[in-house]
Amino acid sequence: MARVTILGCGYGTALGVLYTHYGHEVTTWTKFEEEAELLRTEREHKRLLPGVKLPEALKVTTDPTCVSGADIVVVCIPSKFYSDALTAVKPYIGEQTVMVNASKGLEESTGRRLSELIKQEFPKNPVAVITGPCHAEEIARLMPTTEAVAAYEPETAEYIQKTLSNERYRIYLNDDIIGCELGGVLKNPIALSCGIARGMGLGDNTIAAIMTRGMTEITRLGVSFGANWKTFTGMAGIGDLIVTCTSEHSRNFRAGYLIGKGTPAAEAVAQVGTVEGYTNAKTAYRLAREHKVDTPIIEQVVKICYENAVPSESINALMSRESKHERELFWTD
Repeated sequence: MARVTILGCGYGTALGVLYTHYGHEVTTWTKFEEEAELLRTEREHKRLLPGVKLPEALKVTTDPTCVSGADIVVVCIPSKFYSDALTAVKPYIGEQTVMVNASKGLEESTGRRLSELIKQEFPKNPVAVITGPCHAEEIARLMPTTEAVAAYEPETAEYIQKTLSNERYRIYLNDDIIGCELGGVLKNPIALSCGIARGMGLGDNTIAAIMTRGMTEITRLGVSFGANWKTFTGMAGIGDLIVTCTSEHSRNFRAGYLIGKGTPAAEAVAQVGTVEGYTNAKTAYRLAREHKVDTPIIEQVVKICYENAVPSESINALMSRESKHERELFWTD
């Protein structure tokens, strides 16, 4: 069993419940004292995980020294607050601690993957990424879940797989950290677009088209960064895309649904909370243009969210693009 500290009490609370249930010594950290006190006293995250009782052994704190002596630190912080969280705990983390990114975003100003931020702040520490189809609401209720782990060193991924896997949480090894991380990031604007389509009253045909062509965009852009295309056929790719594009647990989908119903994008995001697809769509589109990768769905998400484009006009723009052979939707070796 391991000593695990989780930064973030949203998705991090769900992981905390899971890891504690399977015998790990777990502490979750938040910078918000009010949130910590509610979790300590009520033993329930009523806003995000209603009905899920926190194990008594699961600790909650605002003290950044909680990372001292941890075997594993799992970072579950929204991308726009990620660097601040790393800075807060940096003085207290030893070089042997395994740092794990479990968030799915990009640094807005640079487009860097979040594990790259960890590697910059903790150059001597082992660094890994856990990603895949995983709703907090289901993990906290111990529903069977599968994810993938990739790391900068193979032995780090093997350690995470061996240590954190259990009968309800199956972790697959993957040697493509770039692909694993980008798969988790880039599916978010695609899920947002699926929610928009549903909110407009469009059907399964439309959603299937968005998901299929969206996976093409994810793969093309990921490969341009050095990812292995095969990664996107697994948990970090199609698995995460399916769960995020088709479920009301998905904040990206829910925000998109509100937008499709006519709610202004910024207002929809404010109602839902953290929506990485909204936050990172502009960054992903900027990177696509820099790498000369065609991403028409992500482009339309940016136009809807930031340029007041009408969703019905975006659908028409996608449907009226130049006709092509289907193979042209994919890259070639």
